[in-house]
Amino acid sequence: MPYGKMSNVLLLKQKNQAFLEFIDEQAAVTMVSFHQQNPAQIRMKPVYVQFSNHKELKTDQAHSFQNATAQAALQAASAVMGGPAEEGQKRTTLRIIVEHLVYPVGIEVLYQIFSKFGKVLKMIIFTKNNSFQALIQMSDPVAANAAKLSLDGQNIYNGCCTLRIDYSKLNNLNVKYNNDKSRDFTNPNLPSGDPGLDQAMPFGGSGSLVTSVVPGMGAAPLTAYGAANMVGGTPVYAQVPQMSNYGVPSAMGAARLMTLNAAAAGNAVLLVSNLDEQKVTPDALFTLFGVYGDVHRVKILFNKKDNALVQMAEPHQAQLAIAHLDKVKVWGKSIRVTQSKHTLVQMPKEGQPDAGLTKDFTNSPLHRFKRPGSKNCQNIFPPSAVLHLSNIPPNIEEDFITDAFSQHGQVKAFKFFPKDRKMALIQMASVDEAITALIAMHNYPLSDTNHLRVSFSKSTI
Repeated sequence: MPYGKMSNVLLLKQKNQAFLEFIDEQAAVTMVSFHQQNPAQIRMKPVYVQFSNHKELKTDQAHSFQNATAQAALQAASAVMGGPAEEGQKRTTLRIIVEHLVYPVGIEVLYQIFSKFGKVLKMIIFTKNNSFQALIQMSDPVAANAAKLSLDGQNIYNGCCTLRIDYSKLNNLNVKYNNDKSRDFTNPNLPSGDPGLDQAMPFGGSGSLVTSVVPGMGAAPLTAYGAANMVGGTPVYAQVPQMSNYGVPSAMGAARLMTLNAAAAGNAVLLVSNLDEQKVTPDALFTLFGVYGDVHRVKILFNKKDNALVQMAEPHQAQLAIAHLDKVKVWGKSIRVTQSKHTLVQMPKEGQPDAGLTKDFTNSPLHRFKRPGSKNCQNIFPPSAVLHLSNIPPNIEEDFITDAFSQHGQVKAFKFFPKDRKMALIQMASVDEAITALIAMHNYPLSDTNHLRVSFSKSTI
């Protein structure tokens, strides 16, 4: 930056090389001349600066995707040095849509991701048309632009929770409450608001929680729906390389930190209470909680058999189970699912009586999410009356399946997939009966080699 404005940059990590194109040739001459006398260093390592054989740097679309963070750095430098910027690049507020929302995403998760690109001032989150959205106000256009260019199209988790980022037309978010729907990071002393009001009216209505300031319009109440409608533009569907599960953050490469969200720092052990102690078994809980993650261990408490500990493979899977299973009815009772104070489910010591109440499923062949990027990650839904069935052998008829499911409730409808008879949908009379049927029928043997796979569905029959 001290030598002049740059127009392009290309980073070739495999070759430990980079190309840097200045707008003015004299700037390049000055830089090369200076570093011939004064060897350059980057992070305490010597680097060599010399003229390239290329007169002009041309990067195709594939290179720009691979160099998303390098391009973000170039844009940021250009803005800092007063270079030409598009109208959108002068804005500080971003509109984020999270697609394929498999795992919970909240203010803390988004703050951790976006704060690596600059100071996050304010944030609101809301749902519109069944899509999770957020408005994030950064401290300056450089931070907003760098975050947009680096994070648009990235997945928070492997294969799901995809970020679509565009500029918002809102210049300022005036947040009145600090809670799980809105946050002003510059003013930690704001009240949390009435929780009942927060649930009834997340933003807006009579007693709006958020006020927007739009150029030429002054202050105006901003409802969740109004916020989305006022945001202009269409998200850019960039296809950037898949991130690894855990990475090391760098100044402009903080997208690698995305998988280290707030849930990942949490606990993978759940406390499940108000179970039917006459019906609960470790295998039943393994099957039910296995819909939302890979269950490693289950322990039904010896002195309180309507309580159990369930250890998931990952903390974010535990959060997903809480989001979908807390307060649902299982065997006619509303169960509670909360985070446990325990961080590990202990197996009984050798020779210690356990009556089969503790079981280790770590090496079970029935885990749904063993393979990274599995399609199962994109087909996780809340408990529903309609169940998705798969792995059905060709000789199995509808009556056989409906008779088996009718042992666990009333079957209302059944339909094979027209193009793939290995799959079907079955509708039970209620969500409660569907949960009971899933527990009983998942992995049900239909032949010597085919075991039924059952999951909740968002479809209708």
